[in-house]
Amino acid sequence: MTRFNRHGVWAIYRFEVNRFGRTVWTSLATPVITTALYFIVFGSAIGSRMGELDGVDYGAFIVPGLIMLTMFTESIFNASFGIYMPKWAGTIYELLSAPVSAFETVLAYVGAAATKSVIIGLIIFATAHLFVDVTVEHPVLMLLFLVMIAVTFCLFGFILGIWAKSFEQLQVIPMLVVMPLTFLGGAFYSIDMLPEPWRTATLFNPIVYLISGFRWTFFGEGDVSIGVSLAAMAGFLALCLAVIWWMFRTGYRLKS
Repeated sequence: MTRFNRHGVWAIYRFEVNRFGRTVWTSLATPVITTALYFIVFGSAIGSRMGELDGVDYGAFIVPGLIMLTMFTESIFNASFGIYMPKWAGTIYELLSAPVSAFETVLAYVGAAATKSVIIGLIIFATAHLFVDVTVEHPVLMLLFLVMIAVTFCLFGFILGIWAKSFEQLQVIPMLVVMPLTFLGGAFYSIDMLPEPWRTATLFNPIVYLISGFRWTFFGEGDVSIGVSLAAMAGFLALCLAVIWWMFRTGYRLKS
């Protein structure tokens, strides 16, 4: 039986986390400023006219969606950039020939990216308290949801990092797919506000289930049931794991 290489995992994890530490002020200041601007625009300008949604003040209602909006993009960027750089620099072959298994490699890179994403998500949550009073009905489940979404989208970002052949391709999926789906996924509104057939069409957007489930941990209410949200997240996680397994098994864009 192959022994788990904890030293190799820790070395990669520490290197990736230290890379985040070298730009820590920029990395932390950006979500704080962005969060403040969202609350000024959506919370104050629009929120004063919206009233309450599902019995929740609009300023508090958008907090889960705002956290998810940033978490999706940060998770994808951190993970994709982390694995793309060895490919770009040509050091990926040293990593593949090192005594570190595919599982250990993914664990280290995705673990480091997820750590950074969770930290940013918690900072946004703390920043939100400067503008609105936000209560969390299920704090343990909220943290679990936060971690699972960070891990899932970091896995997705890891896939994009292997797939991309240029820095431009790294930006295609996050900017042209994930970002629009997030805005159309009920991040700043309830999908119940949409008329038919748009509400039904929105249910085909996978982001709806993630945002709805995360919002449920805050307020006990969501656009879809928490069970469906958890099933959707588990399905996406399993799909990402299957794709990564296939990439390492075949060497897709890793060995050529």
